[in-house]
Amino acid sequence: MKEQFNNQNYITIETFRKSGIGVRTPVWFAKDENAFYVWTEANSGKAKRIRRDGAVKIAPSTARGEPVGEWVGAQATADSSPEALAHNIKLMKKKYGLAFLGFRLMGKLRKANYTAIKIELGN
Repeated sequence: MKEQFNNQNYITIETFRKSGIGVRTPVWFAKDENAFYVWTEANSGKAKRIRRDGAVKIAPSTARGEPVGEWVGAQATADSSPEALAHNIKLMKKKYGLAFLGFRLMGKLRKANYTAIKIELGN
């Protein structure tokens, strides 16, 4: 795991449209073993792009998405299974605490559907 992601609250994930144009989005993330996990709405643009093509780039960033480290190639997958969602919730609660619980409550009130994004770094 790259050390540049240690003690960071945000990463910017770059996903790619069918045209090849990159779309960068800052997100909260949690690390577990050799992967990063992101919590996002199942119908978000980044989730749709990842389901189509899991090739992504990530960099540690500010909340505004300004990179504070080097971009790294990675492979992402979206998983909406109950097991994946439960694992992701556990990781996000541990890292972000009440902030994540508040974010999740807002989603429940909107009846949003979520997916777990798993990001594995390239070699």
